[in-house]
Amino acid sequence: MTHPDPAQRISELHETIRSYNYHYYVLDTPIVSDTEYDTLMRELRALEEAHPALATPDSPTRRVGAAPSERFAKVNHPVPMLSLANAFDEADLRAWRERALRLLGEETPLAFVAEPKIDGLAIALTYEQGRLVRGATRGDGEVGEDVTANLRTIASIPLILHAPGEPWRIPERIEVRGEVYMRIADFDRLNQRLAAAGERVAANPRNGAAGSLRQKDPAITAGRPLRFFAYAIGPVEGVQPRSQWESLELLRALGFPVNHDARRFEQFEETLAYCSAWMTRRDTLPYEADGIVVKIDNLDHQRDLGVVGRDPRWAIAFKFPARETTSRLLDIVINVGRTGVITPNAVIEPVNIGGVTVRNATLHNADYIRDRDIRIGDYVTVKRAGDVIPQIIGPIAERRDGSERIWAMPERCPACDTPLERVDGEVAYRCANFGICPAQLVRRIEHFVSRGAMDIAGIGERQAQLFVEYGWVRDVADLFELNIEHFAGVEGYGEKRVANLLSAINDAKQRPLPRLITGLGIRYVGEVVAGLLARRFGSLAALADATADQIASIDGVGPSIAASVTEFFAVPANRALIEKLSALGVATIWQGAPEASSTALAGKTFVITGTLPTLSREAAAELISANGGKVTGSVTRKTDYLVVGADPGGSKYNKALELQIPLLDETALRILLTAAPEASAPE
Repeated sequence: MTHPDPAQRISELHETIRSYNYHYYVLDTPIVSDTEYDTLMRELRALEEAHPALATPDSPTRRVGAAPSERFAKVNHPVPMLSLANAFDEADLRAWRERALRLLGEETPLAFVAEPKIDGLAIALTYEQGRLVRGATRGDGEVGEDVTANLRTIASIPLILHAPGEPWRIPERIEVRGEVYMRIADFDRLNQRLAAAGERVAANPRNGAAGSLRQKDPAITAGRPLRFFAYAIGPVEGVQPRSQWESLELLRALGFPVNHDARRFEQFEETLAYCSAWMTRRDTLPYEADGIVVKIDNLDHQRDLGVVGRDPRWAIAFKFPARETTSRLLDIVINVGRTGVITPNAVIEPVNIGGVTVRNATLHNADYIRDRDIRIGDYVTVKRAGDVIPQIIGPIAERRDGSERIWAMPERCPACDTPLERVDGEVAYRCANFGICPAQLVRRIEHFVSRGAMDIAGIGERQAQLFVEYGWVRDVADLFELNIEHFAGVEGYGEKRVANLLSAINDAKQRPLPRLITGLGIRYVGEVVAGLLARRFGSLAALADATADQIASIDGVGPSIAASVTEFFAVPANRALIEKLSALGVATIWQGAPEASSTALAGKTFVITGTLPTLSREAAAELISANGGKVTGSVTRKTDYLVVGADPGGSKYNKALELQIPLLDETALRILLTAAPEASAPE
């Protein structure tokens, strides 16, 4: 798109981008998303390429970040700390390689090193005679901030280098470049701690890391869960690695943590496959990553290729699809869940995130809104967590104009006008009108008919609302009493549709017992736990009579789940529901499971969390069981693997990270199965 006055537009872009850089790099309070920033930078580059005479030496395209903060002493980098050009698809990566070959010679053999691009704070560490003498932030690429005292508090940064052994020795002087970051689980715990202390929480792990590192008091930094990954060597005396891969090997030998997911490839097609694979596996990483960094391995080739503007020609960032952007918070409405939990949801100006138009996002709970000071009218950061559920990360307070309104949780349920309750020690507000609240009943029906439960096709939110409004369904058992007369004269329900719906309801009567238990919506009981309960007690009646101790004795079922199950069946209405389901012909007895068809996973214990691409959690559990493995509902030291899908449960995921339990996505699970010749899937 051409601009009527390129000089004016370039000037506007300069001013805007410098402001964004200042907020991002100096104040650690970004006011736009990475996507919006990248769009403006691409526009500026295009204008400067079309009008070279308008490209000035102080253009943001010639600089890396913003000027360093006045809070710290300045450090001049002996060699500039550059940023990276971006590739947004495979075509961009191929074009980057072709440009390099044109400069080096078309027949030049190229190898590549690739690793996840951690979203943290770039730093440079200088060692003399093996001792850390200075640590600095990237700053504007030429000048950074001296944060040596704070960096010394990070346990993963060696203060004295290890003797590397042959063929290396400790360099006389070396600059090590890398990223200070926070793991997602550590970041969440830090925010909980800050919120409890009444302090401002961080918007994301990158800001948490940057703010923690740039504290004036090193004691505060020492109390923050910061980590470090080394990824490159700057100026060095005494040793001379020949390649990027050798540089990483030297860094490991000297005692630096190096990303274990880094890989070297002789073939460019393998590099492309690595980038594509991580686009689907990004949620298995314990830290935030916004792409893959690809570098030409040979350091002589790197020197020959040099730099254009602020970007090295020998490296590029393959960016993942955007998961964050900014929008305007128009309103906050509340949703009543099937257990009565009240969840505030955001109504936002429509935005596109990763190819999906987002109009609503979760705000979790009232404490989340209060702790982050989120107000109606705010510009907010919106993220698709796990590429599935949009959520509000936090407000951009710097963009407020005074018209924003503070929100408060209503005192009564919007569906039934029952006063809301909040149990001491819990964050959730609840509507206690479990048996009558129509909103809760609609949600219970939705859950009961879902794929992971009774899997009744043809019933969704609209149908559930209709059944409740017409008074046809007062509990989930009433679904099995629907007949053709109910739908007589109802618009949209023709003969064929009604026949299909009633057939689907009748078929659901023979669903396996674990699906029925899942469908009841007992708190903490998902597909895996439902299977454990069905196998142990054999019938719904026996489960209803079980004691908490009997339930808690099942491997993988803890006391919280046991208490929830016994509390559910202690309610007379729920007991009556079980009897009603049985009287209507719904199968309430466990029919058994097929014997394991292989021993590929014998002796291994798995836990499943999140949404897998092609398997339901029940199907994944059956696949594991059919090959000799065991699936439990909670992560313990006895767990061998956590199978992780999109939007994983925080407690399971964090526990696995804490216990250093290996993580598998669906692809890795299938590879684990096919690694053994006798492995097979259940028929």
